[in-house]
Amino acid sequence: MPPRKDTDASLSVPAFYGAELRYKREAAGLTLEALANGSFRGLSFLSQIERGERRMPEDLARYVDKRLETDGFFERRCEDVQKARQAGHPLYFMDIPDLEKCAVTIEDWAPSVLPGLMQTEAYIRKLNQSVTPWARPEVVEERVRARTARAEIWRREDRPTYWAILREALIRRPLLPPEQMAEQLEHILEVIRSTQSVFQIVPETTVAHPLMMGLAKVMTFPDAPPMVWTEGEHSGQVVDYPPLVAEYRRSYDLLRAVALPPEASLAIIEETARGYRNEAQQQD
Repeated sequence: MPPRKDTDASLSVPAFYGAELRYKREAAGLTLEALANGSFRGLSFLSQIERGERRMPEDLARYVDKRLETDGFFERRCEDVQKARQAGHPLYFMDIPDLEKCAVTIEDWAPSVLPGLMQTEAYIRKLNQSVTPWARPEVVEERVRARTARAEIWRREDRPTYWAILREALIRRPLLPPEQMAEQLEHILEVIRSTQSVFQIVPETTVAHPLMMGLAKVMTFPDAPPMVWTEGEHSGQVVDYPPLVAEYRRSYDLLRAVALPPEASLAIIEETARGYRNEAQQQD
């Protein structure tokens, strides 16, 4: 059996919290299975908390404090971990960046906006200004920094295998001025090619297709069941019930079949980026 890889508690508040949970659990002589028994949570969920990858719900923190006799420590520190994890992300989204980091595969379907992992700062900023025009400038900039930080995943050697599918309208109907839109599309090309990822476009002529009702992100993990993330305007949901995950998996596979081939899709991105470049030059 390979040696256990301990979480570096100095990396973040969630990592410290998780390392402390593992320390207290082992000091009490409990396995993960024993602690999970009676918690109404799965073994993989507790394991992800110990690695600093998922948030500890308050009801689970109370259960852990009682089981490990930790005098309310984990319940008291729940809010600290929540604040550290949120840092520029909506409350409902705050677990997703850490889940992306530990995923083996990520498959994005983007029907309304470009996938967050491939957005430039200009795109993120404009998107936030449009969706929440009441947000203060400093809040918008905090969101820009948080979403940009997610893209650090591309620089990791152990990054997830990535596949993205999006509607053609997202590149044909620009959210940004021509020059910035060209930069956004060129950024997508650079990310996809430098990471050997796969990118497909659902053409505008394809009106009816699977997953036409909304966004979906399918993620798999080395030691936990797969899950799906769905999101609306101001809310999101983790789907981990196996039969539902299987339905999303089937729908995503069928969506690949109706999308254009990867090379043809990248060619469209290249052509459209050149068009925006030419338009920007004509405006100068």
